[in-house]
Amino acid sequence: MLAAATHVAPVTAVPPAVVAVDVGHTVDAPGATSARGRSELSFNLELAAHLVDALQARGLHVVLVNGDGRIESLQARPAVAAAAAAGLFISIHHDSVSAHELLPWRWGGNEQFYNDRWAGHSLFVSRHNPATAHSVLCARTMGAALQRAGFTPTHKNGRRRAYADHAHAVHYYDNLAVLRHATMPAVLFEAGVIRHRAEELLLADPAYQARMADALATGIAACMSAGRAADDEATADARGESVLPE
Repeated sequence: MLAAATHVAPVTAVPPAVVAVDVGHTVDAPGATSARGRSELSFNLELAAHLVDALQARGLHVVLVNGDGRIESLQARPAVAAAAAAGLFISIHHDSVSAHELLPWRWGGNEQFYNDRWAGHSLFVSRHNPATAHSVLCARTMGAALQRAGFTPTHKNGRRRAYADHAHAVHYYDNLAVLRHATMPAVLFEAGVIRHRAEELLLADPAYQARMADALATGIAACMSAGRAADDEATADARGESVLPE
């Protein structure tokens, strides 16, 4: 007797997840200035390039947003991500300090300004983003991966921004345009404080950039495979927003 035929459903390949990597600032508005006079945009471009490589090495598809530094508006950034069906939007930045905290010094024959008090990375999400909880999860996962790789966060921004996760220096920045206009989970990453003279040198080092990008990509890949937020934004908020640095 012939065995009854069984129907085997065809295997459908799952397309790789898409990550939108946004280069913060533009040629016309290059952001903060480092302790040695470099523009923030130049740091952002370098780290974003390393992050693209690290994400692609993990099998993720990447759309680079503002790769030439000439995007026309803040709203256009998440729009590019949406058009590419990105599952996560991450905007790459480098931090500064307030003008009243800066001290003068001379570098290369010119007067520059620095502050060596604050150093380290931080992350931001918006409660006006429709995927706040997943944004918090991804930011927390990135922060954890960075710390496991030996990077230290700053709590400088806790003076002004409420915490979504104190341990990993994840803050709420609700009205930040690139986060609140995104239709997918969105995180803004401040890689470090370029007004800090020693940290600026690290942030300009290609090997350091590649190591930081690798840690970020590890966190991003873990978050995108997790599928759901660990808890909602209210729970994350209650965990640490009232905790301020010394």
